[in-house]
Formats: sequence, structure tokens, C-alpha cells
Amino acid sequence: MLKVGLTGGIGAGKSEVSRLLVACGAVLVDADRIAREVVAPGTPGLAAVVDAFGAAVLGADGSLDRPRLGSIVFADPEKLAVLNSIVHPLVGARSRELESAAAGDAVVVHDVPLLTENGLAPLYDVVVVVDAAPETQLDRLVTLRGMTEADARARMAAQATRDERLRIADIVIDNDVPLPDLERRVRDVWADLVHRAHAHGVSSRPPQE
Repeated sequence: MLKVGLTGGIGAGKSEVSRLLVACGAVLVDADRIAREVVAPGTPGLAAVVDAFGAAVLGADGSLDRPRLGSIVFADPEKLAVLNSIVHPLVGARSRELESAAAGDAVVVHDVPLLTENGLAPLYDVVVVVDAAPETQLDRLVTLRGMTEADARARMAAQATRDERLRIADIVIDNDVPLPDLERRVRDVWADLVHRAHAHGVSSRPPQE
């Protein structure tokens, strides 16, 4: 098994790259999706969040009101740390469960938005960074996601810098290109990952008697 950490700045196109890798045959472990699952209604995770922040963070249907919670934690680093202390261990445990269920020769891609910020690169055999110019990121956030320019710039500024992400990259996927070019690049990267997975599997085997 080859463990791949996939990351990129907001608006860089990481979700598209993960979709293309899955189409090639990757097993995807999506940290954002898992983070939602572990605080779904009825979960111990949601109960812990309510214990920490009060019932005001719940919507009328009993689910987590993410904008409300966000307005609380992103204005207070200590409260954000409390939330992370609840959610991150649950996400980690679920990620390990999904990874352990994959085939022994699988390429398991962990889609982790804050991989750089949280110093997680050593957890993976290979780190793939989806890269785009800040101007491209800003345009996508405003045009495709409907953010205001000020909000988009603030979200970008809250993340690691482009240089910080590139410093931890084993493989960089340039997403300042048309979709057909991105698809070709992802196929090339997939071939590389499959090769690495095979080499990793061979090197990991115990010596034969």
C-alpha cells in the first residue's frame, strides 16, 4: 500500500484532482467528508461539540450549524483548538479504518486540506501538492464559489503560503492549465504512484527464507 497525502490551497483545484485520481483507481480518504460524518446527528462527536459550545451551535433539525460554529471558533484561537481536539482524533481514527480496509497493493490518497498547516507530511509515503497561482485561486473563489474578493483573500491568507506547500511536495500538479492538460498530468502522476506502490510493496516484504 502506498499512502499519498494530497493537498493544495483553497481554489487550487484539489477536489478535481482527487476525482481524477479516483477515476484512475485510487482509494480516496476525504478528510473534509469524514469531518462532517463524525459530527453528524446522533454521533458522539456532535455530542462532544454541543458539550463544549452549547446547543446554540445546532440547527433547527438537530444538525450542526457550521456557519454558527465557524463564527465562534474562527474568532477565538482557544475555542478553535478545543474544536480541533474533538474532531481531529475522530477524523484520524476513521481515516485509519478506511485505509486499513484497502487492498494491500492500493494507492490510498488522503485528501487533506490542512496537511501543510498541521505538519502532517511525515505521515505519508508521498505528498502531492495541487498548485495554482494566487490570482487563479482568487478568480475561482469569486467566480465559481461566489465569494466576495475580501472573503476569498482572507481565506487564502489563513492557509499556508504557496511556498510552504511546495516545500513539502514530492510531486506537484500544476492546475493553471486547461482541463485536458490537467487530466494528462494526473494520468502521468497516477502511473508514477502505481510504480512507487509496487516498489514500496516489494521493499516492504520480509526476506524469503
